[in-house]
Amino acid sequence: MKAEVDRLSSIRFIREVDYPTWLANVVMVRKPRKGWRMCVDYTNLNRACPKDSFPLPRIDQLVDATAGHALLSFMDAYSGYNQIFMHPEDQAHTSFITDRGLYCYKVMPFGLKNAGATYQRLVNHLFAPLIGNTMEVYVDDMLVKSRTADQHIPNLSAMFTILKQYKMRLNPTKCAFGVASGKFLGFMISQRGIEANPEKIQAILDMTIPKTVKDIQSLTGRVAALTRFISKATDRCAPFFKALKGTKRNITSTAECETAFSELKEYMGRAPLLSTPEHGDILVIYLSVSASAVSSVLIRSKDNADHPMHYVSKALQDAEVRYPDIEKLAFALVVSARRLRPYFQAHTIHVLTNQPLRQAVADFLSEFTEPQASAATQLVTEPNPSLSQDQTPTQNTLDLTQPLWTLFVDGSSNAQGCGAGLVLVSPDKVALEYALRFNFQASNNEAEYEALLAGLRLAKEMDARQIQIFSDSQLVVHQVNQDFTAKDASMTAYLQHARHLLTTFHAHSIKQVPRSENSHADALASLPYLRCLTPEEGHYVLREIHEGICGNHSGARSLAHKAIRQGYFWPSLHTDAQAFTQKCDKCQRFANIPQLPAEPLTAMVSPWPFAQWGLDLIGPMPEGKGQVKYAVVAVDYFTKWAEAEALATITAARIESFVWESIPILSPMARSKP
Repeated sequence: MKAEVDRLSSIRFIREVDYPTWLANVVMVRKPRKGWRMCVDYTNLNRACPKDSFPLPRIDQLVDATAGHALLSFMDAYSGYNQIFMHPEDQAHTSFITDRGLYCYKVMPFGLKNAGATYQRLVNHLFAPLIGNTMEVYVDDMLVKSRTADQHIPNLSAMFTILKQYKMRLNPTKCAFGVASGKFLGFMISQRGIEANPEKIQAILDMTIPKTVKDIQSLTGRVAALTRFISKATDRCAPFFKALKGTKRNITSTAECETAFSELKEYMGRAPLLSTPEHGDILVIYLSVSASAVSSVLIRSKDNADHPMHYVSKALQDAEVRYPDIEKLAFALVVSARRLRPYFQAHTIHVLTNQPLRQAVADFLSEFTEPQASAATQLVTEPNPSLSQDQTPTQNTLDLTQPLWTLFVDGSSNAQGCGAGLVLVSPDKVALEYALRFNFQASNNEAEYEALLAGLRLAKEMDARQIQIFSDSQLVVHQVNQDFTAKDASMTAYLQHARHLLTTFHAHSIKQVPRSENSHADALASLPYLRCLTPEEGHYVLREIHEGICGNHSGARSLAHKAIRQGYFWPSLHTDAQAFTQKCDKCQRFANIPQLPAEPLTAMVSPWPFAQWGLDLIGPMPEGKGQVKYAVVAVDYFTKWAEAEALATITAARIESFVWESIPILSPMARSKP
């Protein structure tokens, strides 16, 4: 430490300080190569500092952008963080204690919370013209790349010009210039592609079969560092995870563990070479599921051969294990899309599987009554380029001095059928409400058109001359107004029919409104899905809902809404619900009297200690030791005695164990488990 303090003082990286507000301890850490690094524990200071959210580059993207180049140059800044000066007012905050006194840094030290983000912001600013073209930078690791050998010298010259301008120094012992391959961010990069770090592979090959929990944790940690190169990594490690269950220190090596370990070593001995995509490539992803994990591999086809790009694997947890195979495939696709987001955003990806995944996803989406407007537009419409920005849609101008009819329409379609809701308002503000059910299957967009056509026919029957139409369907409104062109054959037919009916009016306009402003018609559109009952059947339904096994003697309005939610409707529903509650003997005897305060609740009193307990589940909370993040609490109603236990997961077995082991039950008969 003394030598390091002298060295830092001589190069003016640190200075003595008096009366510092913050003070930290020093830890000496040996460098991978020669020498020692003096590290300061800034835990308390970092806890008080706000986080700088400046994003660091994605390592996978940098590695993909680097592989495939002919020549590479690797550079590392000399004490990179220490080349940034601290603000004079902040220097004292970095004070640390030594046996020779108190010192503080004049430059940005290692160990500060936002040091990495600060340095990344600096290099992004310095090398902005080069990053992504001839250079990649991750904090203090810099790389210059060239597609051909002739381009490498000019690329290096541009980089050194910037280094000289800003007086940034490099560490010559960590630099390599004009090489065909090298190590960058833990990967071996070359013109052939991306290879795993040989040191990490050798670390796995040198291991013996795990015998303790620590050995398994070490193995899984090393596998996680190479998971991009390992096909079905979670399945390969599944026997070790299974051996961990129910043990605290040593594990029993099974034949399954030995076989899995030998197969893992054999696989790592021939780890695959990964390819990188080029602009415009169409990629392929294969999905795989097992009883305990989902996996995938991203493939790039080139020269009539498939080249792997990235392997993904994830263990199934809790309810995920019980998914059907088709849902596991969908979950595998979701996991892959999240892990491989840059590839999904930049390339067209084909999903290959031997299961009807596309149909399952389509069936799932068809259950929604209102698809996202932008998605529907992308699928079946496109902006009409022939319509200029200042050209108005083809429609007659409304004459506000003449009687104006207003029409609200909404269509709805789901797995139960399709229907439409109409609200036609006359010039005298008389509203005509209609709920229609169609005897044929239709998509949601077709149901919206059917609602519009039915509304126009109704307005024509009422001898309307001018009509103003409101719909919450972006697709229908923009197609009728000629903002979008209908590409689907059925949409084209509906559009022509709608325009033909609109020509029968002297003037018309159609506008899109938010769904919240079209709630009346939207509610009517769902009525056709309800079963219409006779008065006798309706009385039976009201009685079961009001005072049946699950009844709670709710009020008239709540009773009517519950009947609708159960799928029933008849014209006198609300009137019948009001009459039923008024004739209910228990409601008249025990219900609160309107405009009078309610009677206080008489709580049930426990007759003796430990006779009645209350159970509560709390969580999730911040994760603690042993990955616990839930708690189960039991309180005796008589004595208020409490018992609690922390849980990692909430399962029936854990709750049952807590009840029998932690709750005192006085009755011998109650203590005998069923």
